[in-house]
Amino acid sequence: MLSKRIMGLETEYGVTCVVEGQRRLSPDEVARYLFRRVVAWGRSSNVFLPNGGRLYLDVGSHPEYATAECDNLFDLIRQDQAGDRIVEDLVVEAEKRLNSEGVSGQIHLFKNNIDSAGNSYGCHENFSVSRKHDFNQIIETMIPFFITRQIFSGAGKWDSAGKESSFHLSQRAEHMWDSVSSATTRSRPIINTRDEPHADPEEYRRLHVIVGDSNMSECTTVLKVATAEIMLRIAENGSISDKYAIENPIRAIRDISSDLKFTKTFRLLSGREITALQLQNEIYNIATKLPELDEMLAQPLYNYAFDLWRRVLDAIETNDFSSVDKEIDWVIKKKFFAQYQAKHKIDSNDVRMHLVDISYHNVRKDRGLFYILENSGLAKTLLSVEEVNDSMQIAPQSTRAALRGEFIKKAQEKGRDFSVDWVHLKINDQNQRTVACKDPFLAVDDRVTKLIDSL
Repeated sequence: MLSKRIMGLETEYGVTCVVEGQRRLSPDEVARYLFRRVVAWGRSSNVFLPNGGRLYLDVGSHPEYATAECDNLFDLIRQDQAGDRIVEDLVVEAEKRLNSEGVSGQIHLFKNNIDSAGNSYGCHENFSVSRKHDFNQIIETMIPFFITRQIFSGAGKWDSAGKESSFHLSQRAEHMWDSVSSATTRSRPIINTRDEPHADPEEYRRLHVIVGDSNMSECTTVLKVATAEIMLRIAENGSISDKYAIENPIRAIRDISSDLKFTKTFRLLSGREITALQLQNEIYNIATKLPELDEMLAQPLYNYAFDLWRRVLDAIETNDFSSVDKEIDWVIKKKFFAQYQAKHKIDSNDVRMHLVDISYHNVRKDRGLFYILENSGLAKTLLSVEEVNDSMQIAPQSTRAALRGEFIKKAQEKGRDFSVDWVHLKINDQNQRTVACKDPFLAVDDRVTKLIDSL
């Protein structure tokens, strides 16, 4: 029987405010406008939501949304898209408030990974891992996969830093400095090793992946997460161990990002020279022999992701991307760039190319380039509007998130003072009643039911 796994995504958003074509408010000032409603509702800029997710201000005044715990891809992609709509609502309301105060500016929120000053902010993936596995071996096995995964999961970036402009596959790659580390900001590792399971520490660890790009395309997000989980299962069964360990991981991740011909090789510790495409093809073939693969592919989104994985690797091999040019972020973006340049007869260094790049990631549905392409049939979607809207209010029903979401809703309805984190539910009264929910897979708990009834 296929064992379930808890998964989650954390997305940090870039923010700016433009008044008459120029920036007039600092990110900190914009953030205060954005989170005014949140603070009024939750008395903090760090809150858990009725859908089980978390919304807060991260370092550098970056709004961040963390999905609730999910044990399947369908819930995860819905939760991720719901986060975009939740922060979009904050932007719309903050902009109205700004304008009502006499500042005729526009607030923009971007689901990307870099700003114009070269600062980077992340999109982190989380996967539960049993303590019975050798965690160090798992992460060493995973690193080559994450370094090369950018050939299909990168968000794409227009780059002109002191040289002729060029297109890179990933926004995040050049900001990585370590393979593994317990830090997230000083060294920016591919995998963060801080032991913070948000669950029973006797049973679980959490694989915290720092390296991934933020994706606008639901299809790319599904592919990114599904292939990572498949790779994690390969790593857990120990079938390849250090077979693909890379001699210089950080050089490799940068080289791969800038290689649009997909021909650059890098050296493995074994002495073998290999390309990112070759490595991903070999991992795909290993995945086809995974014992639990058939059960995974019985789930529609895993089946879709596995098919897309094959199609995008074939597209790279043949240099014919027509079969994936509505599903893979960097392919969608690069295709539009070429059309835009040709239509407006502009060269690669034209500032408009950077404006188009950033516009792709605007989370406003009435302004973002990605949504314009989506509405024109040039970018594929997997979810209905109703499915996303429901997930803005309703937590996943098969994990601990259901308990958290129900507790928050009832406490709000009754006007009760409460505190919540990933594990604990607490009523802030004389009795200080608290329930610790250490099992992230437990969606029904009599202790929580009694706590809610006591409200």
